[in-house]
Amino acid sequence: MEFLSINPYTGERLAVLSAHEDRHIERALERAADMARIWREGGFAPRAAMLRAVARLLRERLGAYAALMAQEMGKPVREARAEVLKCAWGCEFYAEHAEGWLADEPVPSDAADSRVVYEPLGTILGIMPWNFPFWQVIRAAAPILMAGNTFLLKHASNVPQCALALEALFRDAGAPEGVFQTLLVGAERVPALIEDARVRGVTLTGSEAAGRRVAAIAGGALKPVVMELGGSDAFLVLEDADLEVTLDQAVRARFQNGGQSCIAAKRFIVHASLAEAFSDGLAQRIAALRFGDPLSEETDLGPLARADLRDEVIGQVQASLREGASLRLGGTIIPGTYAGMYATLLTDVTPGMTAFDQEIFGPVASITLAQDDMHALTLANASRFGLGGSVWTRDVVRGEGLARGLECGVAFVNGMVKSDPRLPFGGIKASGLGRELGVQGLRAFTNIKTLWIG
Repeated sequence: MEFLSINPYTGERLAVLSAHEDRHIERALERAADMARIWREGGFAPRAAMLRAVARLLRERLGAYAALMAQEMGKPVREARAEVLKCAWGCEFYAEHAEGWLADEPVPSDAADSRVVYEPLGTILGIMPWNFPFWQVIRAAAPILMAGNTFLLKHASNVPQCALALEALFRDAGAPEGVFQTLLVGAERVPALIEDARVRGVTLTGSEAAGRRVAAIAGGALKPVVMELGGSDAFLVLEDADLEVTLDQAVRARFQNGGQSCIAAKRFIVHASLAEAFSDGLAQRIAALRFGDPLSEETDLGPLARADLRDEVIGQVQASLREGASLRLGGTIIPGTYAGMYATLLTDVTPGMTAFDQEIFGPVASITLAQDDMHALTLANASRFGLGGSVWTRDVVRGEGLARGLECGVAFVNGMVKSDPRLPFGGIKASGLGRELGVQGLRAFTNIKTLWIG
């Protein structure tokens, strides 16, 4: 098997890499398991020193890593730089806070001394997506490593150069052999990796379908999982929202990273009294987005990561139009590009349409009208997904009430949904289970052990 690295803007073949052979995989598993026994006993200081070194190298290599992401998956280089810097922040954050968050917790009981202790599990397999090829990996690996586990990365097949660059990053930062390793393997090798006794847990960010397959395998092997899957986040615009601020954030919330984000605002649920103003304002802002070469500083919107993914999104737009949605702008392929499509706005979208019911992983915004707050909340929750959601209003008390009613794992008031190392991140329903980030994510792959001393 070969892994192709293709520039999604030009279609140029950047690299061809061979999949790792069985003996390489076996050695990696052995190294990870052997190092797990050592890494857990070394304490927090060497783990923190390693992550701080990773953060330093991320900043030193900012331009190179941003260019790699721009070329390999089409992320605009300005956004790629922000991603690298966020990775550095995440590493430094866990280097600083992990020891305190994993400290023993005394609990009064009938014992002379009873407490909860957090112990590492061993080797954790990370199955990661292409859309944030550095951040998705770092946000999983940093807390896992600080908890005393080792990490095996199975990255998306279309970003193999990013996958190998991450392994080299940790090696250059002084990570001992076996702490962080990349496996260039296809999806067909994943079941055996999950079932291997040396792998003690699995973290996945990916599609709903992939999550269901991995959860079934991990469940059969009785191994813990954390899964962040698809999303169809609602963006609720109440009639008292600051329209200009809301529109500025709306275009960013939907079209950042080419709309290829699980927490992108995919369904704009707008009070009917604002229908015309919001639709006009959003259309103007979408039309102003500059499509182009991801390596250009002027580019706002790059191509989708692969041509087949672009074609899938085009198909979802066309299906929505057949079902009764209206096309305000966009909706077609950009000629002369390998995987480009015009930023798209759909109106008159209602439940039952593809744009409402499915996750559209690309530059497509849809507007659905609501008559009042309860109607807006009902529409927002009429989804099998439950990752994030936001409410936009000048009345923050009203906004908080609606945010509390959203069936999702991450709810924001007057802010676009984002991940933050300080706060737990994840979804419910078909958007996954478990939590990354925050203290909850740090403890996700630990043995939460009761220690009772009489």
